Amino acid sequence: MALEFTRVGLAPHYVDYLAGWDLQRQLHRAVLEDNAPNRVLLLEHHPVYTAGRRTESHERPFDGTPVVNVDRGGKLTWHGPGQLVGYPILKLADPAHIRAYVDALEAAVIAVLRDYGLAGTRIEGRSGVWLPGDGQPFGVPDRKIAAVGIRVDHGVTMHGFSLNCSNDLAPYSQIIACGITDAGTTSISAETGRTVTPADVVARVEEELTAREADLTGTTTVKITPGSGAIPAASRPKGALL
Repeated sequence: MALEFTRVGLAPHYVDYLAGWDLQRQLHRAVLEDNAPNRVLLLEHHPVYTAGRRTESHERPFDGTPVVNVDRGGKLTWHGPGQLVGYPILKLADPAHIRAYVDALEAAVIAVLRDYGLAGTRIEGRSGVWLPGDGQPFGVPDRKIAAVGIRVDHGVTMHGFSLNCSNDLAPYSQIIACGITDAGTTSISAETGRTVTPADVVARVEEELTAREADLTGTTTVKITPGSGAIPAASRPKGALL
C-alpha cells in the first residue's frame, strides 16, 4: 500500500502541539489495528518547547518558559512557525529496523537540502542532519538544520523529524538544544540568504519519503552510498531527538 500524506496545517494554520500529539495517537492506533494505511502528518506548530525522556533539568528554558514532556527519545528542542514537522506513523516490518528507519528519514532530508545547494550530513554521536563547520577553533561551527526523534510502540512509529526552513532561531538561545553545547542551529533560509518556507519544501519532502518507503518500513535493505554522510549503526546514538 502506498505511503499517504496529510498536510495537517501549514502557515498560517498552525497546529497546537498537544492537538497534533493526540492526532498521532489516534492514527497510531488505527495503523496498529490495520484500520488505516501508513501515513505521514506534515505541519507547522504553534511555538512550543518539548522535552524527550533524556532531558535534564539544567537544559530547560532559562526564562522559565513551560515545556511539554513527551514520550519520544532524545532531549529538549523547540517547534514553531517556519519549521516543517513530519510525523510518520508507519508499521515496521521488523522492530529491529529502527536505526535503519532513522537513517532513511535523515537521507530524505539530506536529499531535499541538496536542492538548495546545502550539503547536509550526519555527524557521529549526534542525531539529525547537520551542516558541517570549517573545523577551525574560532571558525564556523557545525550547525544542526534538522532533528529526528522517534518512538516505536508495538512496531508502529510515532513522532519523527523537524526541518528548519524559515523559523526564527532565537528560541534556541533560551535552551541547551538537544543537550549540545559546542555547536549551533541553522535553517535553510539562514544558510541561503532567501526565505524558504515549509510550504516551499513540503512537496519535495513527500517525494523523497515516497521514494524511500521500502527503506522506511523495512521491506527492503537500506543501502547507504559512500560519501552520503552515513555513520555505522553501532556508532549512532540510541536516542534521537525531535
